[in-house]
Amino acid sequence: MIQTAVKNLVDEALALNESLYLIDLSISENNKVQVVVDGDTGVPLSECIRISRNINDNLDREEEDFSLEVTTPDIAHPLKVKRQYIKNLNRILKVKNAEEEFEGTLVAADEDKIVLNWKAREPKLIGKGKVTVQKSVTIEYKDIIEAKVKIVF
Repeated sequence: MIQTAVKNLVDEALALNESLYLIDLSISENNKVQVVVDGDTGVPLSECIRISRNINDNLDREEEDFSLEVTTPDIAHPLKVKRQYIKNLNRILKVKNAEEEFEGTLVAADEDKIVLNWKAREPKLIGKGKVTVQKSVTIEYKDIIEAKVKIVF
């Protein structure tokens, strides 16, 4: 199956709703097409159906049989595109880079980097005990190995 043809159909369907964006598109060897879309304010089921129909109605099953699944990203899966970071501002993220792992509130996200803030307990400079300090880290997207939204109950 031609991935570019499927990608063009997905792009065509997404163009009708600018708040939606493609996270992942994969086609397995046995022609299982899996499309993962997200939206700035979530994705209603009706939009998944609309995207699925646009793909299904414009590909010929007589020419090549396929199965199709249009879904939204699972909360347990890592963030993949920059728009997902913007969508998750003010949420707690776990972010891994090559050196360490950070957990903090996502307070900023732009084209190049993200900023996390958190509070930590550190020993006092003078005397016994600990003091709470505000910490912050700026991480460029290219340095992020994995970033996940932390689920808080």
